Amino acid sequence: MDSDALIDWYRETARDLPWRRPGVSAWQILMSEIMLQQTPVVRVEPIWREWVARWPVPSAMADAPQGEMLRAWGKLGYPRRALRLHECAQVLARDHGDAVPADVDTLLSLPGIGAYTARAVACFAYGQRVPVVDTNVRRVVARAVHGKAEAGNPAARDLGETEALMPARVDRAAVMSAALMELGALVCTARNPDCARCPLPSCAWVTAGRPASEVVRKVQKYEGTDRQARGRLLDVLRDATGPVERIRLDLAWTRDPGQRDRALDSLLVDGLIEQTSDGLFALAGEGSAAP
Repeated sequence: MDSDALIDWYRETARDLPWRRPGVSAWQILMSEIMLQQTPVVRVEPIWREWVARWPVPSAMADAPQGEMLRAWGKLGYPRRALRLHECAQVLARDHGDAVPADVDTLLSLPGIGAYTARAVACFAYGQRVPVVDTNVRRVVARAVHGKAEAGNPAARDLGETEALMPARVDRAAVMSAALMELGALVCTARNPDCARCPLPSCAWVTAGRPASEVVRKVQKYEGTDRQARGRLLDVLRDATGPVERIRLDLAWTRDPGQRDRALDSLLVDGLIEQTSDGLFALAGEGSAAP
């Protein structure tokens, strides 16, 4: 893979995303990476800006009530990410001098920080030469290097294969990690890849005649799912000024009472909501507001 061509393309055409700008802290980059998981940039950007203004350092978030964070999370989806980020902020404030570590292994020890996020922070916040592999990167490597339309399921070899493509110079390696992700997000997309815009001078997939994918994927729906039911129940509690009666939640999802009960139970188990001693329901940490 021609890293020079890819890096030049990125430097000329990369999106002006706020978390890529000079002066953005590692903590703010960490927040962006958590928010961007399975969530489009257009939905993340306004919420990220609000969070940076409200919680510019980990200690500011560590002191915030959980319910306040869940309200601020809005409709980004997968709200457990907000609670895990809150836990992470508490650890950073208490054990790391209110700063985000640069070391991948230390990052992996933090609550809610997985392999991808740890490497993304080390690379994008600290400029380290570590492979950052997401779905977009895996797709680009599968096509350009292996001649396959899709990468298939994640595998342990993904990190090693990606690292082998990176330049030896640390600063260029960090830029290439961002460039690979950008190429997969904007040009080498899962559907309708725009090969005419690709900066790479050669691609094994194109050379092979762009063979069809051998991977069979199930289409994930949202309408009518437990996720949608959970979201409706959370909407009620986010909009409330205090704990609410069960009937308010029952009316929020009437299509399937059994599914509603299952969604409610899962929210309680996940710690996103809580039940007060007198049977009311509230966002996490707000049950004491009951009269």
